[in-house]
Amino acid sequence: MSSNKSFSTETADRYARAIFELAQENSELDSVEKNFKDLLLVYNSNKELENFVRNPTKSFENQLKAMNKIAELMKFSKLLKDFLSVLVIKRRIFFLKKIITSFLKLSAEKRGELTAQLVSSKNLTSQELKNVSDELSKIVGFEINFDYKVDQDLIGGFKMQVGSLMIDTSIKSKLNKYKQIMLEN
Repeated sequence: MSSNKSFSTETADRYARAIFELAQENSELDSVEKNFKDLLLVYNSNKELENFVRNPTKSFENQLKAMNKIAELMKFSKLLKDFLSVLVIKRRIFFLKKIITSFLKLSAEKRGELTAQLVSSKNLTSQELKNVSDELSKIVGFEINFDYKVDQDLIGGFKMQVGSLMIDTSIKSKLNKYKQIMLEN
């Protein structure tokens, strides 16, 4: 196991890779990706579902019934329904959000897309975000999509993380560096 990843992340990545490869073999990659996006949306917007999935004291029979009902209502393929059942039976359903996130990342990578985190001190327009994405995409050779947030505590500038590369031009960061230098002297 990699020293940089937690057990839960490593486990979620393995399950995500498994469903990714199965979906690819069965030519269901697009439908599984869409289903996972829909499921993630429901999961993130429904605290009751999140608590139910993450609660280890729930019997696996109840969790299995719930996952089967969700799969039926959301019209998931047999492959995805079976996969969710395996997660419940193996008592790994509480990794669901991490598995979905990892799966979506694998799907984006397959399409040649890269997701980066961008935090700016002011709200950027969609055109400004597109311009930044286009310029970076030219440099790295992949299409870049942003997880974008505004953090006014940065005072000015931005923070961007693409993979392990971190670019921090924020005034807050510069002030912290000067503060550290002054404290050391």
